[in-house]
Amino acid sequence: MSTAAISARDLARSDVRERWRMSPEARSLVLISAGLLVFGLAVLYSASAIVAINDNRDGMYFLWRQHTGVAAGTAAFMIAAKMDAECWRDWAWPLMWLTLAALFLCLILPNSIAPRINGSKRFLFGTSLQPSEIGKFAVVVWTAMLVTKKGDQLRRLTRGVLPFMVVLLALCVLAAAEPDLSIAMLYTLLMAIVLFAGGVRVAHFLLIGAMAIPILWREVERVQYALLRLTSFLDPGRAPAAVSYQLHQSLVAVGSGGAFGTGLGEGRQQYGFLPYPYSDFIASNVGEEWGFIGLGGLTIAFAAYAVFGFRIARAARSPFLQLVAVGVTFTTVLTAYLHIGVVVGLLPTTGLTLPFVSYGRSNLVLTMFLTGVLVNIGSSRERVVGSSATNPFAGSM
Repeated sequence: MSTAAISARDLARSDVRERWRMSPEARSLVLISAGLLVFGLAVLYSASAIVAINDNRDGMYFLWRQHTGVAAGTAAFMIAAKMDAECWRDWAWPLMWLTLAALFLCLILPNSIAPRINGSKRFLFGTSLQPSEIGKFAVVVWTAMLVTKKGDQLRRLTRGVLPFMVVLLALCVLAAAEPDLSIAMLYTLLMAIVLFAGGVRVAHFLLIGAMAIPILWREVERVQYALLRLTSFLDPGRAPAAVSYQLHQSLVAVGSGGAFGTGLGEGRQQYGFLPYPYSDFIASNVGEEWGFIGLGGLTIAFAAYAVFGFRIARAARSPFLQLVAVGVTFTTVLTAYLHIGVVVGLLPTTGLTLPFVSYGRSNLVLTMFLTGVLVNIGSSRERVVGSSATNPFAGSM
């Protein structure tokens, strides 16, 4: 009997199905993400309980809200892991238009829909949706799609690189208007990384960078808080106390943790000394309560995430998925290292959260979704025939 006839007969059977089989790298990525998520929930409770009580809330207020993000993120992970990641090529433009529209709506809608929180308009519908988080994935997918579509034209400046700059400028202007210069910087870095991986000429990067520096400096001077943060980083001794206070308390926390930390729940900074110890500076809590070992473990965990993500990218099914895997991996790992760099004083204060750990449901859902996309890229489709086809514990997924 011919192979085609056997295949047709198998498809007609009720115990035949297709599924995704995870590679060893994808399995390892899931384990690392699960470990970071569990660790993050423990750290979040320790960092936020006193803050919640001081605000006349239950001590587990932030933890319970984060659990809703875990539930939504788990669903997002499962959907992304089961979807063929190649479909994002067709959805790249709609996703980019959605991001631009959502960022614009944050600026123009009334405070009842897009509230102003701590001086910035970054959310829609209370604090349930942060469009700038969606923008991270949109930048990666859209850039990867256009890189593979342009092919050799990417080596040219006018027809290759400049179209990317137009969209990037629109994203950065909207993000800076919120204002959120940290996310504008991250968009720029992510697009640059995907373009570099796609083969853009380095000379074009240098040319555009040289042209952009005066404009960026003028914008930094216009946004007073950004200029103060930068000057406080370059010259901490002469910075105003109100500007350098957060970084100073973060360094106190990390320094007091020593090698092994003070122990879970024994830290002092969450008693009101360090602003936002559960989000923008949660790694300070890790350094205080878990010590050098805790921060070192976090650094190694995200390094392992990067290694497995890049190995998945190298074995991806298409050039488009290779670029998406590189961009998605950098989205998570770069954000983590920027956050850790800030709390130990190696980088200026940016306001970026720590993936899997910091409080913030939009970021948590996105991070778990991106991990699901990586898992799908690191999986292969297979057809299963027989009793194991309906056994959910057979195989890997």
